[in-house]
Amino acid sequence: MQVLYRSTRGTDKAYTASEAILKGLSEDGGLFVPDRIPKLDLPLSALAGMTYQETAYEVMRRFLTDFTAEELKQCIENAYDEKFDTPKIAPLVEKNGTFYLELFHGATIAFKDMALSILPHLLTTAAKKNQVKNEIVILTATSGDTGKAAMAGFADVPGTRIIVFYPKNGVSPIQEKQMVTQKGKNTYVVGITGNFDDAQTGVKKMFNDKELAAQLDAAGFQFSSANSINIGRLVPQVVYYVYAYGKLLAEGKIHEGEKINVVVPTGNFGNILAAYYAKLMGLPLGKFICASNENKVLYDFFSTGCYDRNRAFMLTNSPSMDILISSNLERLIYRIAGNDPEKNSRLMEGLAKDGKYEITDEMKQNLQEFYGNYATEKETAGAIRRLYEETGYVMDTHTAVAEAVYEKYRQETKDETKTVIASTASPFKFTRSVMNSIDGKYDALSDFELVDQLSRIAGVRVPKAIEEIRTAPVLHDRVIAAEEMPQAVKEILGV
Repeated sequence: MQVLYRSTRGTDKAYTASEAILKGLSEDGGLFVPDRIPKLDLPLSALAGMTYQETAYEVMRRFLTDFTAEELKQCIENAYDEKFDTPKIAPLVEKNGTFYLELFHGATIAFKDMALSILPHLLTTAAKKNQVKNEIVILTATSGDTGKAAMAGFADVPGTRIIVFYPKNGVSPIQEKQMVTQKGKNTYVVGITGNFDDAQTGVKKMFNDKELAAQLDAAGFQFSSANSINIGRLVPQVVYYVYAYGKLLAEGKIHEGEKINVVVPTGNFGNILAAYYAKLMGLPLGKFICASNENKVLYDFFSTGCYDRNRAFMLTNSPSMDILISSNLERLIYRIAGNDPEKNSRLMEGLAKDGKYEITDEMKQNLQEFYGNYATEKETAGAIRRLYEETGYVMDTHTAVAEAVYEKYRQETKDETKTVIASTASPFKFTRSVMNSIDGKYDALSDFELVDQLSRIAGVRVPKAIEEIRTAPVLHDRVIAAEEMPQAVKEILGV
């Protein structure tokens, strides 16, 4: 049975998966959601023997129903290959009785690689299926990881160009160096004098600018998105949790049907929403523990039912979570509003107009499976140091936010359900923050001296992604104000 996609803000038209992937964002500003969540109708025990690629096929074929088996298998094969530094793709590591799902073994050492390795293949396949003649322009805002992972995926892919906007002073030095040294004739990186929310808002405005769309179309271009607003990013993320469950079964850590909890460090909410979709498919998941840093808008939402972005924007040591507008939360709001686009639209209008909205008591009842909390900078650093001292395992700052929040959850609830923490980035991506957390003496070292020292103390080889940028020349140095983004796009495309 075919799964079709509708906007969270209107039901006038249903789209196939390939059409929704191509469009990225609905014309009415809403996000595409499946009209039903397909069931994972196979024995859970079967998951135990599957590779990551096999698991991906079983999950994704149920959502992307207008892709043929051959098309989907080809996309998966092209995505999850030697670009990853382990054939496991996403190893599950146990430390102190907790399981860390390492989602950072791809080309840019962050979890965004997991979905952004396959999105270019889904997108170009979708373009062929829909007889698209225009060149596809991927327009993306990044808080640090999405941009580099998207560019790595799309670099020199025929029929595409990619333009990435990032907050000039809102990413780590390693993140910035990875982006501004990106090769590829079709890749463009632009810094903005603002924060991630400014970049994301600018991108959304361009998607909804009909005059700009007409100008682009006349010149042979059309926009699509690599942000997690694209359903082609969200569906591949569902795979993580199904795969992790299969590995726990394979290793005899759980029995078939046993519930597990998941902890996800999140700013934009896509990764944890994917876990929720996995549960709706039938995966035995218990609590969804939503971990925030000091930009704790999601924690406040789960605590009060009020989403309020009217607050100071904090720059933290977990910059990929420095977000006050969690775009993917809209997909959850739509669902707990009874899949009612009018209710959802009213709330989103409130967010756009007043910077806040409040859900009803009835909607709050539908959030019982979610637990939200946050970690301060001090708590994040403490979590890194403690796990290293106890086990020798070094985690990055984002994973440490999840670790600290999970510890709060356990103390509050005494829940000892087996738990998977989504480990979303390599510690090598945030070496200064990580090494300072372990011992302040490291702060005197340069960025790449820190990389080598981290490799020594963790007993882990320096990732290829870091070695490549040690001496790489800067290829992108443009910095603009947020309001200049549309003009920059026109100049890049020669429109």
